[in-house]
Amino acid sequence: MATETRTIDYADGDLALRGVLACEAGASPRPGVLVAHAWGGRTPFEDEKAAWLADRGYVGLAIDVYGAGVVGADPEENAGLMQPFLDDRALLLRRLNAGLELLRAQPEVDAGSTAIMGFCFGGLAALDLARSGSDVAGAISIHGIFAPPPETRSITAKVLALHGWDDPMATPEDVVAFAAEMSAAGADWQLHGYGNTLHAFTNPEANDPAMGVGYSESADRRCFQAIENFLAELRLQKAGAQMWCGPQGPGEALALAFVMPVRDLSVVAAPRHGHCGVAW
Repeated sequence: MATETRTIDYADGDLALRGVLACEAGASPRPGVLVAHAWGGRTPFEDEKAAWLADRGYVGLAIDVYGAGVVGADPEENAGLMQPFLDDRALLLRRLNAGLELLRAQPEVDAGSTAIMGFCFGGLAALDLARSGSDVAGAISIHGIFAPPPETRSITAKVLALHGWDDPMATPEDVVAFAAEMSAAGADWQLHGYGNTLHAFTNPEANDPAMGVGYSESADRRCFQAIENFLAELRLQKAGAQMWCGPQGPGEALALAFVMPVRDLSVVAAPRHGHCGVAW
């Protein structure tokens, strides 16, 4: 099926917000994933990631934290937009929950099966939602900031952190502190560290090593494979889910699909190609 996108206006109190939702046309309700934006605001980069999720059988919603149409033009503006939310993490959490409520209200979404992923500032946002005790199934931080908010709760969401080891915004000491925090919170967590990799490694436009940012094709590819695997694991917790894995190139084996009803397991051939995932 073709992927459809639509812009959705919503609000947090009196502040107008604007998100972009992507899903397969005519799809039955399926798990939804929030996409939290980087420090510059919601841009085509995040909208494309929502479409990427839709191509893999999810509903993706690129949310808005700053306000409809608000984006930074340079690093100074980006920092100015982000800082109020670093100073007031309760405000950030409120904006995230407004996006989560919007996602769960969409007819294409299984409201009981949701997750969040985010980039840079959005990675911190994803972690903060998990730290709040939210009932989302999973939270994915992609080259995110690890500093915790003043108040946290027990974490029920599974957590995945995808991290460039040479990221100056999250040092090895920050990583160790993050690991200790997740373990103390009782989280089911994992962290993938990519060697010789800077901040913003998934953004092809990131190219300023002196500032500690740079795109990495290999880390980008590995990162999104890890995301697919993680989301597939979350979805397999639901009876009736199907997991499929297609050939990655010529000559590789035909895919198998695992159909998992409540009481039995059957295996069927599935002519899917190019990547792994799950489908309803």
